Amino acid sequence: MKKIILGFTGEMACGKGTATHYLTEKYKANSYRFSTMLRDVLKRLYLDESRENLQKISTVLRQNFSEEIMAKVITEDVKNDQGEVVIIDGIRRMADIKYLSEIPEFKFVYIDVDLEKRFERMKLRKENPGDDVKTLDDFKKENEQESELQIKGLKDKADFVVDNRGSLDEFYSQIEKIIS
Repeated sequence: MKKIILGFTGEMACGKGTATHYLTEKYKANSYRFSTMLRDVLKRLYLDESRENLQKISTVLRQNFSEEIMAKVITEDVKNDQGEVVIIDGIRRMADIKYLSEIPEFKFVYIDVDLEKRFERMKLRKENPGDDVKTLDDFKKENEQESELQIKGLKDKADFVVDNRGSLDEFYSQIEKIIS
């Protein structure tokens, strides 16, 4: 198999993690998340890994070291990865794909789904503390945070758009078409 590097984007709880999990299980893909480096910093500082703290630390890093600081880290990680299938989960800004786009094997994937379905999924997965008690209004406000604002604009830059409004099998089928 020729090396495949897929970068997933989409609004919160659209299915990026589900696609990543599927590919890591089926193809033994290696995966990278922008939030991993942020969670590492928060752990080291003994701070909660809440969405609010993730957004704050992201803003601090980008404002003080450059908009591209996290993109540079992910790109180097991906370049050094020897796996056949590599996934980048959680691309949020144009700056995030600036360097990745220079890698010939990189393909950019936008996962599309409506707000209400994403809200239901966020409550079920409970990825961050307090997700299970959030209201739809809370979720809408989180979607207006600085870290979320550029995501919709990335759809036009995607090599592939996946519609995740249907069943899990339909979702996986679309992912398989991208892999093939």
